[in-house]
Amino acid sequence: MQKIELLSPAKDANCGIEAVKHGADAVYIGAPRFSARAAAGNSWEDVERLVRFAHIYRAKVHVALNTILTDKELEEAQKMVVRCYEMGVDAIIVQDMGLLRMDLPPIALHASTQTDVRTIEKVRFLAAAGFQRVVLARELSLADISAIHKACPVELEAFVHGSLCVSYSGQCYMSYVSCGRSANRGECAQYCRLPYDLTDKKGRVIHRGLHLLSLKDMDRSDSLEEMLEAGVTSLKIEGRLKDVDYVKNITLYYRRKLDELFEKSDGKYGKASLGTVHANFEPNPEKSFHRGSTDYFLHGVRGDMASMVSPKSFGEKVGPVTSVLQRSLTFDSDVTLHNADGLCFVDANGVLRGFQANNVNGNTVSFQSKPSGLKVGTILYRNEDRLFRKKLNKETSQRRIPLEVIFSETKSGFSLQLTDEEGNQVVVERPAEKHLAENPEMLYIKLRNQLSKFGDTEFEAIIPQVLLPRPWFVPVSILGEMRREALERMQMLRADWRPADVFRMETYMTYPFENQDMHLDYRANVLNLKAKEFYFEHGAATVDWAIERYIHNAAKIPMLMHCRYCLLDALGECRKNSSRDFLKYREPLYLKHGDLRYLLHFDCLACEMYIVKEPKSK
Repeated sequence: MQKIELLSPAKDANCGIEAVKHGADAVYIGAPRFSARAAAGNSWEDVERLVRFAHIYRAKVHVALNTILTDKELEEAQKMVVRCYEMGVDAIIVQDMGLLRMDLPPIALHASTQTDVRTIEKVRFLAAAGFQRVVLARELSLADISAIHKACPVELEAFVHGSLCVSYSGQCYMSYVSCGRSANRGECAQYCRLPYDLTDKKGRVIHRGLHLLSLKDMDRSDSLEEMLEAGVTSLKIEGRLKDVDYVKNITLYYRRKLDELFEKSDGKYGKASLGTVHANFEPNPEKSFHRGSTDYFLHGVRGDMASMVSPKSFGEKVGPVTSVLQRSLTFDSDVTLHNADGLCFVDANGVLRGFQANNVNGNTVSFQSKPSGLKVGTILYRNEDRLFRKKLNKETSQRRIPLEVIFSETKSGFSLQLTDEEGNQVVVERPAEKHLAENPEMLYIKLRNQLSKFGDTEFEAIIPQVLLPRPWFVPVSILGEMRREALERMQMLRADWRPADVFRMETYMTYPFENQDMHLDYRANVLNLKAKEFYFEHGAATVDWAIERYIHNAAKIPMLMHCRYCLLDALGECRKNSSRDFLKYREPLYLKHGDLRYLLHFDCLACEMYIVKEPKSK
């Protein structure tokens, strides 16, 4: 059986704990520093709290330490890896190759998607460098993934859900060059979500104020089996800046999808952790932050993947408006709305507008005053389901590990034995005077009922066995003490579990250079001498510094973004597939936002797009 990991994000320990409760086999969380989401750092106490909770279910914790590092930061980062190892963290997510030249403990290393993992050659190289897993670029198709899996002896992790970066991960420099905030240092300013004017060579505006680089959110929930068949063993949900309601909803949604798939696989696939999830709500990804859905390039086609109207959440589609009055509207849909729901629509000018439903009566919604631009035929969306959010703010799931329970007699009293599915066992004994029960017929029923009461713990009882040769009376107080102590000891026993040591084995392999002169430019993201040393040892003749090392020369950087997403294709103007007249565009084309102007370059042979910074417009 191939164990499949559902990997969920954790902004903090509480999010991570809820992810595990709702079915995650693993969670990834930011270290106190050096995480690719600088706003999602966590204290060591919280990381350890999450590790102990997750390990009860044999769920794993991956710590993200995936920024590029300065020479001064390397030593601190090395100490952080040691601390992670000591507290039982399962893996470290790494971008900076300088860490591989530090004295690291035997802990699993995962190559971050920030290492720009797109080719068989790159994956082979990372495997040879000692990584146990690589996190694949989001842009890869099923055919790409399958080819990598067949050629490379390493675990493959791939994204299945969440926000999309328009650039290849690790290859976006727009934020740093434009405002000094580095994506490779965890501080991306999200220039891809801004509105832009698209202009031609003569300065004519082709499109005005559109979010031309803003993508919809990934949703590959209908392609999970295909991804597993292609060789993916870890399915990753994006969202280390998302709140706990998102984590609960999306994790449970994919947990149920995978469990259904496993049931039909005749033992081919199974989950990578233990415990049964008992949730009290129906998950729906459209009820969490949702810009619209795309499977991106998974099936090798581009399709409709941009969300140009707005980078904000549209939520779930309700239906068309059928009438509009000054203080109310009616709509045509089977969706049930509630008082105080948040609604939105796109007006005739392409502007996303929102309002709150004051009162809902069937398919009639009343509001404070008529929203500007609302008219008959407008498609209504709900981006805030008040009742759904209210439910998610409460306890929504418990995850239980089944225990075999045996209550028996000893010479001096009674014994309670708990055994989990891994064979871990605890035994609690209590001395007691033995007296026959007044009602022997009910004794065994009452004992089994009491032994099944595991309360708000992580465990549930398989039908308890009561092995008393005579119907001895057992005081409820003694039974309760024995049960409580046994459960506490089982919980500690499981929480103390730690992963086996993983020793990194590096074998020599020449880095897969793009050119024959074995030169690495700024796109290798080398910020420290140890990383330079690593690449020199793997065949590099020259290695340039990362742009973060010399911002005063940033204007000379030839490329700010490298994208598989192509704006021409998104606008229906692909040179390969359209017969339309492009001369009216008068290339080159530019993106303009305020006093910033970016040049677009289209590599039609590779079906890719580059964005280059232009001097400030006058």
